[in-house]
Amino acid sequence: MRWRLDSGNRGNMADIGLGPLFSKALLPFHFPISPSRFHSPPRSLAMAADHSYSYSSNPSSIPVPSTSRPSLLVFSGGTAFNGVVEELKKLTTCVAHVLPVSDDGGSTAEIVRVLGGPAVGDIRSRCLRLSDQSTSEALAVHKLIGHRLPLDAQAAKLEWYQIVEGEHALWGGILRRSRESFCFSNGSIGNFFFAGARIFFDSLDAAIFLFSRVSDIPAESLILPVISTNDRLTLGCELWDGSIIRGQNEISHPTSGSMQPISKNLLGLLLSTDVIGENKAFPRRSCSNLPLDLSVAFRKDGISSVPPLPSAIKRVFYMSSEGKNLLHEVFPAANPAVLDQLSNVDCIVYAMGSLFTSICPSLVLLGIGEIISSRSCLKVLLLNGTHDRETCGFSASRFVSAITDALNRTYGDPQNRLTNPPSQYINTLLVPKDGQIPVDVQRLASQGISHVIPVDSICDPKVGIIFDAKSLIRTLADLIGRETSTNVTKHVIFIQGCVNHLVSIDPQMRNPDAPLREYLGPIWQLADS
Repeated sequence: MRWRLDSGNRGNMADIGLGPLFSKALLPFHFPISPSRFHSPPRSLAMAADHSYSYSSNPSSIPVPSTSRPSLLVFSGGTAFNGVVEELKKLTTCVAHVLPVSDDGGSTAEIVRVLGGPAVGDIRSRCLRLSDQSTSEALAVHKLIGHRLPLDAQAAKLEWYQIVEGEHALWGGILRRSRESFCFSNGSIGNFFFAGARIFFDSLDAAIFLFSRVSDIPAESLILPVISTNDRLTLGCELWDGSIIRGQNEISHPTSGSMQPISKNLLGLLLSTDVIGENKAFPRRSCSNLPLDLSVAFRKDGISSVPPLPSAIKRVFYMSSEGKNLLHEVFPAANPAVLDQLSNVDCIVYAMGSLFTSICPSLVLLGIGEIISSRSCLKVLLLNGTHDRETCGFSASRFVSAITDALNRTYGDPQNRLTNPPSQYINTLLVPKDGQIPVDVQRLASQGISHVIPVDSICDPKVGIIFDAKSLIRTLADLIGRETSTNVTKHVIFIQGCVNHLVSIDPQMRNPDAPLREYLGPIWQLADS
């Protein structure tokens, strides 16, 4: 058995130190897979699943959300929105979670470095949040996939071998060794699972499908990589000073630079100056006893610090895995399943999180802006509660501008540029109370966004102000309910207009015995009501 690695090289999981056949570690979970299909890695999800399941790469085969529950599509990263997933399930499970596959930090970075392929960390994180935990077996699977190996590289490697039974001399002479060695330090078992399953089936979609079945994720809840690929993807960003940064980790929370401990709430103090148009209905929580060192910004965990960006971010884009400048920009296609869901859901949500490295990578792809701007549904931006390295000094309107520029591809290829106003992408803004992002309502109004709603918040000791999950989902449910009611009223008015037009053409249509009325009975009753 061989697995395809990056750049067309051949090898397998054992070759690079991950142990013997990865599937051996998965056998206790009784996946719905026929062993006879393992002789060659299947390219489609249907080939990975047993006859008891059906799947097609055609987006139209994706489960259609039930009309009795609202359907949402959420653009998010793998961390910030996780806190409200449980509450969201109480409102609806008809949710398409669209996640980036360009992360290159932590355990994901090591997997991508050695194995190549798309980043799986955010996918794993959301799958774990959605997985069933109602039985002892489900809890055991959740615990295994959520487990992280020790920080000590040697101890991590030994523990991994305990899980998959380790290397064996019998592999010698059968499978070629890779030049790369694998560092197990702080490794995520779940990331190993998804990376191994993707290589085994030659499909990230198949890996997600496999985990969804094992962990009993609701069939109508979809975890969709924004790009369906087996290739390694590298995120780049262009700053306003013209410089280029390569790699998501280097953009948002690089490991180099000053590392003195600092609270993430520092920015609330550093950026406490007034913003034109700021609304006093959205006060910012004050900070005290914080070091006034302007040379540092924040790491992802909010505990340690790194130097701030030398200039604000102009745009993010994808580049070849070995690329270092704009000449190496690439243009991957959006996952067709994402485009299909965008065309049909009741509500589109831009979640809180890292704006340029978690949200915008999903928005800059061709087709995303076109579909969102054409929809008349609810489009909600969940504003962050605190600043981070990417959004230092941003007000609410600058968040809106950044999302608009990403969807319009304002600073990319002129041939692919859109010119839609912000109001075609966002019509509602939810703001955490006491958050540190200034809400400049005058500028928001000039962007066509007047629906700004404060939502209860809590103070998380690690990251600062965040939405109270229950209040956030209640607010979303209320918004969706009102939008649905408004749409029903519009449809009734339209039907009444059609019926009145028919009657104006032929007054006999009011006669209960009119032939055409036999076919229009339900509509007629609705119009009469």
